[in-house]
Amino acid sequence: MKKIFLLFFFATAGIYAQADKLKFSAKVENRNSDTLTIQSRTFKKVMVGNNGVFNDAFDVPPGFYQLFDGAEVATVYLKNGFDLSMALNAKMFDESISYKGAGAKENNFIAKRFMDTENLEAGLAKAADEAAVVKLVNETMQKWETALADKDLDENFRTLMTAKIKGEKAQIMATALQTAKTSKMPGKPSPVFAYENAKGGTTKLADLKGKYIYIDVWATWCGPCRQEIPFLQRVEEKYKGKNIAFVSISVDVAKDHDKWAKMVADKALGGIQLFADSDWKSEFIKAYGINSIPRFILIDPKGNVVDADAKRPSDPALQQQLDTLLK
Repeated sequence: MKKIFLLFFFATAGIYAQADKLKFSAKVENRNSDTLTIQSRTFKKVMVGNNGVFNDAFDVPPGFYQLFDGAEVATVYLKNGFDLSMALNAKMFDESISYKGAGAKENNFIAKRFMDTENLEAGLAKAADEAAVVKLVNETMQKWETALADKDLDENFRTLMTAKIKGEKAQIMATALQTAKTSKMPGKPSPVFAYENAKGGTTKLADLKGKYIYIDVWATWCGPCRQEIPFLQRVEEKYKGKNIAFVSISVDVAKDHDKWAKMVADKALGGIQLFADSDWKSEFIKAYGINSIPRFILIDPKGNVVDADAKRPSDPALQQQLDTLLK
């Protein structure tokens, strides 16, 4: 009897443990890979799919995670007990993400918040003055705060997201004001630089006049930056011999200079590899209002800005733009 009881106990304990796990499924059209990676600083789970369909159940501490599909990244909120189903089209990654099931409200909020941010950026580009920028930001923030008042949202999510939005408000406002400024940069002379070249000497923006210049602002510690490197290498190869220079500017701090030089050599990074003179405080970086990386910039042969926030190498729209400019 005791053995039977123990067997029953362990069996039911297993059932309850399974029920408490996060159940996560995804259907990905036009997938970039056959895996989805969910990770944070202390957690990593790789899901293997079958023709774009992913299913798994696993234990996960409650919190925010990055979901990587091989090319794009999305933020998700996960916790045990959720039964979350995600659908997306990788060709329209951010625009197409949607969720159903337990945990859908929280994650649809995150997806909607991302699109609200993109719409805010589009609005900022048209803002007439600083007052209009402040109005747009405040309206967007109020929209998020109102949505977070929904008592049906997971309480831990509400607490974390409310604190996150409150903490970001000043930064978002500062970024918005800078975005409004950079949106007016196209057609105007670009800020200049003169930075150390990994091959020796110093390279100035003026040295590249007469060519289109595609600039990648990155750092060795930046995961999303490293993820763009293979795409950048393919773009560099496609346009080899064309009237365009590919420049990568590291904003690593001075103590990581050797780490940068080693990575450039070990990874055989192409293009023109430069090291900014004062990391984030470098005048060129500040002039473009860069506070997150990777960041890409496109400059024309006369030294004028084409795009102060250009498409990433992983975005097919970049090659479409370059094909038009370099035809």
